[in-house]
Amino acid sequence: MDITSFYFLCFYAVLLLLYYVLPRRLQWPLLLAGSLFIYGAPWHRILLIWPLAACLVTYGAALLIRRTGSSDEKRGLRRAILIADIAVLIGILIGFKYVRYGRAIDVPYGLSFYTFALVGYVVDVYNEIAEPQKNPARVGLYGMYFPLMVSGPVLRFREDAGQFYEPHRFSYENLTFGLQRMLYGFFKKLVIAERAGVIAGAVFNSYTADSDLPYGGAAVWLGILMFTIQLYTDFSGCMDIVLGLSETFGLRLPENFRTPFYAKTIAEYWRRWHITLGVWMKEYVFYPLLRSSLFTKLGKALRAKCGKKAGKQLATFAAMFLLWFLIGLWHGGDVKYVIGSGLLHWFYIVFGEATLPFFTRWNKKLHIPMEGRAADAFRVIRTFILVNIGNTFFRAASAGTAVRILAGGFSSRGKSMLAGEGIGQLGLDRIEWLLLIFSVLVLMVFSFIQHRDELAGLDDTHAIRRRIAALPLIPRWVFWFAALFFVILFGQYGPGYTAAEFIYQGF
Repeated sequence: MDITSFYFLCFYAVLLLLYYVLPRRLQWPLLLAGSLFIYGAPWHRILLIWPLAACLVTYGAALLIRRTGSSDEKRGLRRAILIADIAVLIGILIGFKYVRYGRAIDVPYGLSFYTFALVGYVVDVYNEIAEPQKNPARVGLYGMYFPLMVSGPVLRFREDAGQFYEPHRFSYENLTFGLQRMLYGFFKKLVIAERAGVIAGAVFNSYTADSDLPYGGAAVWLGILMFTIQLYTDFSGCMDIVLGLSETFGLRLPENFRTPFYAKTIAEYWRRWHITLGVWMKEYVFYPLLRSSLFTKLGKALRAKCGKKAGKQLATFAAMFLLWFLIGLWHGGDVKYVIGSGLLHWFYIVFGEATLPFFTRWNKKLHIPMEGRAADAFRVIRTFILVNIGNTFFRAASAGTAVRILAGGFSSRGKSMLAGEGIGQLGLDRIEWLLLIFSVLVLMVFSFIQHRDELAGLDDTHAIRRRIAALPLIPRWVFWFAALFFVILFGQYGPGYTAAEFIYQGF
């Protein structure tokens, strides 16, 4: 059941009503029941087996780890239980995503997201920074909370789980703010992402179809730009819907985006994009790698050979290579994901850090300012271009096709946006183009305000809504009703049209 569908919204409205009508002690069991219904919808009941099994196995493993104790003689047994549970969870993930890749087997909803959440839970119990739950239903709700099944965010038990089991009083602010954020998410997904996807598809598909004349020149760069806009509005729009929906239940889930296109470096970009995945990978993959005996020995050898600073940096780069390889592999079992979502970004970061002293020295010699608005603007644009190159691999049919597309951007051969058939051939008529351009400009304005609020130390996810809520009654309601009807009138949905699945729903 797609979260942009009419049936899902009806289900959500009934669940929300029951959530505040029933006694508060029944709130979290109601959310669990709703999650079980969504995961095990009548046409996909078999898929409920896998998340249930994952939650139950992890529940049992966490209890066994705690009951085994933390004495030195029991340490090996505790570690064996931890490894066995992680092996089961990751084994199921690999089995569905890679071993059976391409076969006619449905992948369980939210597979990656509940797997990562449960791995984090059992590791935290093992490290004695989280208490194991005695009630398996609580682990079930944490692992299978239904809005997360689409695209996350990735939860951490010690940070996020407690609020699921607490009673929540009805709050008018939570309800209105949550619905407003959901509306913003629908605007991103249905108005912008669906239209941008048409243009991106026209360009990228021209390199996969049996065509001797794919798009070239400016049309290629427009297609790449449109895919980046599509990816951002699709993924962040989904997050707005999920976080807004949760807010109406009184739940505050972690943010997954913070104006990523204002990032000045690739490293900063990944601190702003898919934040929860980055945090999870650092805590449960990167830092354990650096502390492992293999990398400890490697670090010592490199420090002895290359010096303390260089040796430490090289060992870190090696661990980062494995980290980014895994991030790319998580996105998919194809080389294009390993490159475009993984190793290419590793190269960006490593090259930037390794060459920073060189460029700093030459900038000083040439009297090129390192600070100021012009320098910041240059870094933002540079980072945005590098991200677009990576996204080309993400969207293309293969890594080889991505290289052809990028090369086509520098070619005058093929269909060009500036000569021949024009932008009208990219799938949108003039009215649709105007709607897309206007909507992207609105998005840019809101992103600018959010970034400014962030720099001012404000909670940028609430500050805008609070400003609108402070307006007089009539202007405030005019604004929200205008926004609502804009999405209703110009969103891509309805009879004869099915909104595309959220891009990250496949991961």
